Amino acid sequence: MDRRGFVTSGMAAGLAGFTGAGGALGTLIERTPGLRQGRRDENGNIRLSSNENPLGVSPAARDAIIEAIVESNRYGGRRAEVIEALSNYLGVKPENLTLGFGSTEILQICTQAFQGPNTPLIAAVPTFEDVMDYQDTMPFEVKTIPLTPDLQHDIGRMREESKKRPSVVYFCNPNNPTGTITASADIDAWIAEAPESTIFLMDEAYLEYVTDDRYWDSLKWIEQKPNVVVIRTFSKIFGMAGLRLGYAVTHPTTATRLAEHAVQNSPNVLAGAAAVASLNDQGIVQRAIAVNTESKAIVHQTLDELGLEYLPTNTNFIMHRIQGDLATYRNRMADAGLLVGRNFPPMLDYNRLSFGLPNEMDQWADTIKGFRSKGWI
Repeated sequence: MDRRGFVTSGMAAGLAGFTGAGGALGTLIERTPGLRQGRRDENGNIRLSSNENPLGVSPAARDAIIEAIVESNRYGGRRAEVIEALSNYLGVKPENLTLGFGSTEILQICTQAFQGPNTPLIAAVPTFEDVMDYQDTMPFEVKTIPLTPDLQHDIGRMREESKKRPSVVYFCNPNNPTGTITASADIDAWIAEAPESTIFLMDEAYLEYVTDDRYWDSLKWIEQKPNVVVIRTFSKIFGMAGLRLGYAVTHPTTATRLAEHAVQNSPNVLAGAAAVASLNDQGIVQRAIAVNTESKAIVHQTLDELGLEYLPTNTNFIMHRIQGDLATYRNRMADAGLLVGRNFPPMLDYNRLSFGLPNEMDQWADTIKGFRSKGWI
């Protein structure tokens, strides 16, 4: 069976029976005309560079946004409704929750709440950079520690660094940009023994895409450990990146501390409406995972055919090797109407590719095979 046949049959099997609040994928696409050709930027390019959910918000969320537009002249963004829906969804208490304008604002709030001149941030490299960038305007140090050869966080070295003084430790798990996981049992062993002066920021933005059974979430710690902050987002699995809504799940005393630095009218009215509708959409997560699985299979098959190495991924993107200059590769992809990932030092012989819709990954596959025929990769 060729790649397109594989995708067609696989998608049909994978999505059969997905008839939640938003309906089956066919209905979703019919109600969202942009999905027929994939969402493109203002220049007509397909964006495979920012780890976005190509399905976008669910139809239920879109309808909720439209209905909420009439409330845009009023302050408040249905904050109480979001917290109630989110606490029910997660099985936590409302007092465990802190809302922010995306998980990036939650990270900034944590920086303001816990960092200082004598409290360094300990983080892997490469990893998600935003939390480290705050050193430019705030008086704290960043201690970066390379990932291990198997691309896990180097817990041994991070742990030794944390013993020197109070510290904030950042885990992006699954990790961005590698897509790899660090075994949760190893992290748990450290958390269980760490003093409260070691703050753990557990960034679980890609939680729903994980298939590796060595991974589990960190919610079990929030009532026992005030020094554990679980950070999540509506940007990925719920397709709300442009609406900006993230949250922290913590011990209530920690939530009180974070609230001192948070904007109290978050979220905005449209994000709030979309969030509540998404949390009540029983099929949205399964649809997103199914589409991601199909797109990932296309990419794996293509890279295998080309003999290009790639990292195991538990996310909605993949890091794969290229042959040749990375900037040249990106520019050639852009010339073909495909935007792929930026540089992630020191992995400059790899490209991070976000998974779009299967038809978009078909276009990427045809393009990169064309590069091989020209001797470019």
